[in-house]
Amino acid sequence: MFLEPFQYLLGVMSGSLVGFTLGLFGGGGSILAVPLMVYVVGVPVAHVAIGTSAFAVAANAAMNLVSHARRGNVIWRCAAMFTAAGVVGAFFGSLLGKAIDGQKLLFLFALLMAIVGALMFRSRRNPGTPGETCNLEKAPKVLGYGGLTGAFSGFFGIGGGFLIVPGLVASTGMPILNAIGSSLVAVTAFGLTTALSYAFSGLVDWPLAALFIGGGLIGGLLGTRAAVALSERKGVLNVAFASLVIIVAIYMGAQTFTAFF
Repeated sequence: MFLEPFQYLLGVMSGSLVGFTLGLFGGGGSILAVPLMVYVVGVPVAHVAIGTSAFAVAANAAMNLVSHARRGNVIWRCAAMFTAAGVVGAFFGSLLGKAIDGQKLLFLFALLMAIVGALMFRSRRNPGTPGETCNLEKAPKVLGYGGLTGAFSGFFGIGGGFLIVPGLVASTGMPILNAIGSSLVAVTAFGLTTALSYAFSGLVDWPLAALFIGGGLIGGLLGTRAAVALSERKGVLNVAFASLVIIVAIYMGAQTFTAFF
């Protein structure tokens, strides 16, 4: 698949926005990456947009993980447990997702986003408990949330951060800033698992993915700084996260409604 030079330029700009979002929210990169590739860059095949965005988001998430880890925002044990269960779910979810029409997949994606955004907005006043970690008592809940999140991630071809952050908060009780930092471990793993599955089917545009990643590097550094600043204001980061998810869900739902029905 070949795109025009201007489309690749749009890919760099879109990647910057995705990188900023990943650094700021620990997720949301894919909920922007897929519609940006389809509606802004102009990738004509929905499954190629999904596969390419999965790889680009995984790479950008890894870069943002380094920034958050340096600031002490990552709870590694929780991240490892969540990720281990999620990778298995992402593999099987991606196999099922490729068998469904791309436009219908995007519409279902929008519905799920709207639900998660509403739940996050509802819990905006819960600051979480600093110092929370994952022990044997919490393990079943963390592993369960991780496996389910991974399945959704693979099914929709997304990094899954917008599901991982609320999943980590719900299963561990950690503050959202720690959930954002820790989620990037799983976003990287989920996105890479999904991307490899799509790449094996020839559904990744590698030049576009490389440009997306390049743009995301600068955006990610700025997003991480913004996340730390907003976390100091009670509830602001939660509301911003939920608002982003709901806005993009409405847009995507409107774009794909006719195709689904």
